[in-house]
Amino acid sequence: MHYEGTVNIRKFQPQDRNLLIDLWKKIFPDDPPHNEPSRVIDLKLAVDDLIFVAEEGGKIVGACIAGYDGHRGWLYAVGVSQTYRRTGIGTRLVTTAIESLKTLGCIKVNLQIRATNTEVAAFYESLEFTTEDRLSMGAFVT
Repeated sequence: MHYEGTVNIRKFQPQDRNLLIDLWKKIFPDDPPHNEPSRVIDLKLAVDDLIFVAEEGGKIVGACIAGYDGHRGWLYAVGVSQTYRRTGIGTRLVTTAIESLKTLGCIKVNLQIRATNTEVAAFYESLEFTTEDRLSMGAFVT
């Protein structure tokens, strides 16, 4: 199903800040403190402007952060408001981010999701992402 409303996919603008923070707090209520939305936005904008939002009638209803390190691209914090899920907005956000990454020379896009999030895994599989045999590791460097 595709949403027939007037949702506009575009780059983040400073006036979107509070609406995006509110959206991410609703979409990702159990995110750890290091993913606090205002911090994530500030740190991302210090590097580049690859934050995309889905906006309708002055409301932010979805968002996606993309990244590119010159070797591969990444998708982070992709989410759509519960009311707008399964309408094609998530697909539009992801494809917009990927097209933007391609213009930078990116040829491969990665993402990470929680292993238990099978519904989201199915969404990405529908967009031709595949599970790779990798071990994801991380370290806090504070």
